[in-house]
Amino acid sequence: MTILRARPASLVAAVAALAAVTAAGTALLTGPAAAAPGCRVDYTPDQWPGGFTANIKVSPGDTAVSGWTVTWTYAGDERVTNGWNATVSQSGSTVTARNMSYNGSIPAGGSTEFGVQGTFGTAGGAPTGFSLNGVPCDGTGPGPTTPPPTTAPATTAPPTTPPPTTAPPTTPPPTTPPPSGCAGAVLCDGFENQTGSTPSGDWSVVSPDCSGAGTATIDTSTTHSGSRAVRINGAAGYCNHVFVRTTKNLGNLGSVRYARIWVRHTTAQPTDHTTMITMSDAADGNRDLRLGGQNGALQWNRASDDATLPEQSPAGVAQSVPLPTNRWACLEFMVDGSAGQLRTWLDGVAVAGLTADGVPTHDIDGQWYNRTWRPQLTDLKLGWESYGGGADTLWYDDVAMGSTRIGC
Repeated sequence: MTILRARPASLVAAVAALAAVTAAGTALLTGPAAAAPGCRVDYTPDQWPGGFTANIKVSPGDTAVSGWTVTWTYAGDERVTNGWNATVSQSGSTVTARNMSYNGSIPAGGSTEFGVQGTFGTAGGAPTGFSLNGVPCDGTGPGPTTPPPTTAPATTAPPTTPPPTTAPPTTPPPTTPPPSGCAGAVLCDGFENQTGSTPSGDWSVVSPDCSGAGTATIDTSTTHSGSRAVRINGAAGYCNHVFVRTTKNLGNLGSVRYARIWVRHTTAQPTDHTTMITMSDAADGNRDLRLGGQNGALQWNRASDDATLPEQSPAGVAQSVPLPTNRWACLEFMVDGSAGQLRTWLDGVAVAGLTADGVPTHDIDGQWYNRTWRPQLTDLKLGWESYGGGADTLWYDDVAMGSTRIGC
C-alpha cells in the first residue's frame, strides 16, 4: 500500500472518511454545496505491513463551512477499521467521512483534524477522487481570467557551473535504529533493556497504598515480541497493590495523550472492582485515573469520586467488553485534558461504553460528567489492584505513549 506524505487535497477525503469509523452514529451537520478556493487536506500517515494510521488536517479554504463530508476511492482492498473525530463509512472501495457534532464548523482560513486506522491485504496505491462536500478539493483556486505575461527566451546561454570534482559529503546512518511500531511516541518500551529480574531503569516498582502479596518481575518466557515482558502476579485483596511506574518524563505530551499497551492475563475479570492501569491526575488532587474492570467487563474509574465509565447498570456494562484471557490483546486509549474527553479501543475496535465524548449520556458517561472533568495526567503505571475478590496474572509488553495515535 502506498500512503503519501504529500498534502494533496485529494487526501482530504480519504483522511476524513477514515477517521469517522470510531464515531459511527453521531449526528451530522450539513455543509455548503461547494468547496471554496484553497480547500486542502494535509494527510500525515504511518504504516506497517498490513495496516496504517494517519493524522488528517482539513482546511476548507476561503469560505467557512458549517459541516463537512469527505469522500474518496481506493484502488486496492484497503479497509478503514476505526477513527476518531469523524464518522466514517465504507461501501466497496468508496469511503465517506463526516464531521462530528463538535467539529463541523470551520471558519474561513481555519482547519480541523482527525485520525484514522485501517488495514490492507493487497493495496492499490494512493486513493483517488477526493472531494469536500461533493466538490473536488485539490488546494487550488480558480484559474486566471487573463493569460499571464510571457517572457521572451534568453538570447544568450545562461552561465554554467562545472560539476564538483569531489563527491558530496555523506551522513552516516544512525547507530541506533528508531523504535519499531511506536510512531514517534515519547514512551516506547518493549522492556528489552531490562537486565535483571526486577524492573529498573525506565521503570520502578511501586505499591501506591500498601504492599502485600503482589509482585512485579521481568519475564522471559511469555512475551508479545522480543525476549522480555513485565509479569504481574496480582493477588486478591486491597493491600496487595503492585505496579511498575515509568520514570520517563511525560510532561511534553501536552493535554492530549494516546497510549498503546499490549496486555495478556489468565483470569476472567471478576464482579468486584479491579484496576490494571493508572495515571496520576494533577488536576484532581493527584488521585488516579484508573482503567480496570467491574462486573466482568472493562471500565474506567476515577479514584477521587469513584465515578465509572460506563455506568455500572446492566445497560451500561453491556456497552463495554471483557478483556480476553490467555492471549495478547492490544489496548489503546486517548485522553484529551483540554476537552475533557476519553476514548478506548480494544484490538483496534472502539468500545462505546469506554467513551466519554463531552455530552453526558445515561448508562455511559452520565455519571462521569457529574462535574467538570479536565485531567492533567502526569505518569503511567501498569499492574494490578483488587478492591475485593479477584486475583490475576498479567503480562505487559510493547508499551507506547505519545501525542498522536500509535496503533496496534
